[in-house]
Amino acid sequence: MGKKYTTRMLQGHKLSRFVIVIAVTIFLLLCCDIAEKNNNENKPTIAIVMKSLANDFFITMRQSATAHQREHHDDYGLIVNGIKNENDISGQIHIVENMIAKNVDAIVIAPADSKALIPICTKAIEKGIVIINIDNQLDSEILKEKKHSITFVGPNNRYAAMQVATKLAEKIEKGSEVAILEGIPTAFNSKERVEGFVEAFLDYGMNIVEIKPCDWDITKANTATTAIFRKYPNIRGIACANDTMALGALAAIKALGKVAKNVEIVGFDNITAVNEILKEKRIIATAEQYPDKIVVEGIECALQAIRTGTLQEDRETPVDVKVFKENENNEH
Repeated sequence: MGKKYTTRMLQGHKLSRFVIVIAVTIFLLLCCDIAEKNNNENKPTIAIVMKSLANDFFITMRQSATAHQREHHDDYGLIVNGIKNENDISGQIHIVENMIAKNVDAIVIAPADSKALIPICTKAIEKGIVIINIDNQLDSEILKEKKHSITFVGPNNRYAAMQVATKLAEKIEKGSEVAILEGIPTAFNSKERVEGFVEAFLDYGMNIVEIKPCDWDITKANTATTAIFRKYPNIRGIACANDTMALGALAAIKALGKVAKNVEIVGFDNITAVNEILKEKRIIATAEQYPDKIVVEGIECALQAIRTGTLQEDRETPVDVKVFKENENNEH
């Protein structure tokens, strides 16, 4: 005679089946989560740490890095960071500290300062994180003292600056008074550009009356240009270590009016704002560093270092001089 089931027994049986289904579902979800975590663990994470994302140069870098990762989403994960101002050194150090805490596999960094970022970068290396230095080179002497080597990916700033300053020197008379606006004095790329400007000006017999630090800042460049012109009213040229400062210098020259009409300006970076001033006669040249190529080369260098576990050789990226002439196309 078959066993009789009461209503309570049937309800208990259904409840047991329901509990089993829930348990199996949770187990499967946990397995999926574990699998996803394992997949993420097998895919390296690269952090890009740049200078000011208000600067068109680094906006281009960010866009190019993001586009590259989308094309290679199975190869690596990406975190993109930037500081508010180009001289926010402590802010950039804090970002690197956060990336170390996140245990990323590599950091591709355009340091705001060539010396101050070295301690935190060497800390990352000691934690097993690959460091690739782009754009602004870290101080090689300090790295030697700390017995560390860091791969650099970027252009020859000195050579490019020489070419830019030559365009200015060719446009004005020999013996003319000229000035230089530099970026952050402790930044290697600023030093290299200033040295390139100086070399070209001396080769052409120019009289360098002042070299003024303006920290890559448009407002400081504007103020400095006004002060320089008042001190040297016969000045004929101003070489700026980046285009942001060139725009500040141009604004100052415009404000001074006809008395400063003969002052010529050159910049560095070929940012959109300068590139659009095709008919401006006073910004006559700038250097195109191709930030998209710099950051992509930096990422690929980091991936190679992660795969091989070896220090990569420095990689020089291209740079061209852009010359602005009214009613003419840009020249390389």
